[in-house]
Amino acid sequence: MRQPGPVLEAAPAALVFSADDLEHRQRSRQTWWWIAGLLAAVLVSLPMAIGLGPVSIEPGAVVGILKSQWWDDPALASWSASDESIVLLLRVPRVLLGAAVGAGLALAGVALQALTRNILAEPYLLGVTSGASTLSAASILFGATAGIGSASLATSAFAGALIAGIGVYLLARVGNEMTSTRLVLAGVSVGYVLHALTSLLIFASDDPNAGRSVLFWTLGSLAQATGQSVLITWVVVLGTLALLVYWSRPLDALAIGDGTAQTLGISPAKLRAAVMIVTALCVGALVASSGGIGFVGLVIPHVARLCVGSTHRKLLPVAALLGALFLVWADVLARTALAPQELPLGIVTALLGAPLLFVLVRRLNSAQ
Repeated sequence: MRQPGPVLEAAPAALVFSADDLEHRQRSRQTWWWIAGLLAAVLVSLPMAIGLGPVSIEPGAVVGILKSQWWDDPALASWSASDESIVLLLRVPRVLLGAAVGAGLALAGVALQALTRNILAEPYLLGVTSGASTLSAASILFGATAGIGSASLATSAFAGALIAGIGVYLLARVGNEMTSTRLVLAGVSVGYVLHALTSLLIFASDDPNAGRSVLFWTLGSLAQATGQSVLITWVVVLGTLALLVYWSRPLDALAIGDGTAQTLGISPAKLRAAVMIVTALCVGALVASSGGIGFVGLVIPHVARLCVGSTHRKLLPVAALLGALFLVWADVLARTALAPQELPLGIVTALLGAPLLFVLVRRLNSAQ
């Protein structure tokens, strides 16, 4: 008579297991929908963004110009030679570089917020952007790396970013340990010192035009995009994405706390060092190709968390796609708002990112 008892007792456990499994599948399916939708939005945005600017070109003409590079049919050409030159030589490299830089800055923001457990962390936190700005200012104002040739500015920016990253690493590392607090303080200190040094270089220069060039470059621009810079930047960003996804589970543990990471056999100091080096290299390459662009690495990771949660395996690709989409359209606004004059991209991202940050702050306060 008591045989039905165990069956009745086991039933709720089975139902709970099925509910948990179903919820996990629904979340995974939701993440894939977000990735597919954002990827489609990026692919649709690319030809639209290529066609927008001081000289507008219809999206159909843009697609036709791009197709003509693989299937040459002059009889179908309905565009002028100048439109073709604008699309292929100016707009395509610029838009592709903008997508790469936006994705890379978002990835760097996600990584730094996990390393420091600080919701306000972004690529500027490491002082890497300030280091790149300092050496690039020296190159523009005083020809510090003129012997390198046409790549002197990008080389100076990348070298400055690496030097700043190494400096932050050495300051934050005491013995064999590197805590999130020391990393934040070291990055802020190095950033302030280098920012002051950049201002001193601008003040010491006698050429006002060179000073304006430095100011415009430090605020960010995609105007110098080339095929080579696009290729290098995309390789760096995709490599960074692959490494961060590989470290996604350790980053999940580290975001909770050092104690949790150590319990799972993860060395917080070694993980911070590895992720910081990769992030510094990525940000250095981004700044070398586009200058200093703020707010992307700060705001986009929070928006991505609202979409798919905080698990890094889901968060990283969604943040990368959101960053690419955001910066592509921010650049469109930068080159069309005051056409034919171009706005620095950093100003546009700040104007667009600040309202988003205000909304996130209000949501955070209401949640607490």
